[in-house]
Amino acid sequence: MKVVALVGKSGTGKSYRALNLAHEKEITYIIDDGLLIQGNKIIAGKSAKRQKTSVAAVKTALFTHEDHREEVKLAIQEENPRGILILGTSKKMVDKIAMHLEIDPIKEYVYIEEISSAEERKIAKKQRNEYGKHVIPVPTFAIKKDFSGYFIDPLKILRRKKDDTVQIAEKSVVRPTFSYMGKYTISDKVINDLVNYSARQIDGIHKVSRVDIRNYSNGISIYVEIIAIHGNAVHKLSEKVQGKIMKEVEDMTALNILAVNIFVKKIIVI
Repeated sequence: MKVVALVGKSGTGKSYRALNLAHEKEITYIIDDGLLIQGNKIIAGKSAKRQKTSVAAVKTALFTHEDHREEVKLAIQEENPRGILILGTSKKMVDKIAMHLEIDPIKEYVYIEEISSAEERKIAKKQRNEYGKHVIPVPTFAIKKDFSGYFIDPLKILRRKKDDTVQIAEKSVVRPTFSYMGKYTISDKVINDLVNYSARQIDGIHKVSRVDIRNYSNGISIYVEIIAIHGNAVHKLSEKVQGKIMKEVEDMTALNILAVNIFVKKIIVI
């Protein structure tokens, strides 16, 4: 197995550069912050960026917990990759990750200073220190359920391939819990108001009579009872309301919407 490491201090843009480096080295698997990633998919592990403290995040990134470590080791055995790129803040850290996961010794160390400019690292550092933004080298859809309620935003990267065609890769920007100065919560009342507002934007809705929010670890489900105006196709009207609510709540709160269930309680003639 070809094992390459990308080494750089925290906040210098390693995760941002990871996909390009992996592509150049013809490697399709990446280990970054507790995750085993292949292409646009998380194969195994849990993200260090989900941890509540920076200490817990470091422990997760190093695979110090046995259940986490064994899950990723088993996935590597099953996937049997030809190469893996390991990201870490120091040579000692990436060596320790390789040792914990019992993969082949690292054959090449690439330092972030070799593949980025001082200005680029300065910008990355500012994004980390001032705004608490972290990059995960997978598309937003792949991590949305794991980062429900966090700041999350897609970041599209254009990359020119050897045949001169352009490939679009997507990474995700998140703001983890431990980067906040304090905590924040989104109350059900806020979601209720967003649901009511969204539904009222759809012609054919007379009133939202009830909203029920059910919270889960990976997102929320929304149950909505509406009163429709006679003359509108109920099925199409429900689909419009469903789509509008999902878009508005996801955009405004960053919550992962597991389901929006619409119940037409009554049809009235106006």
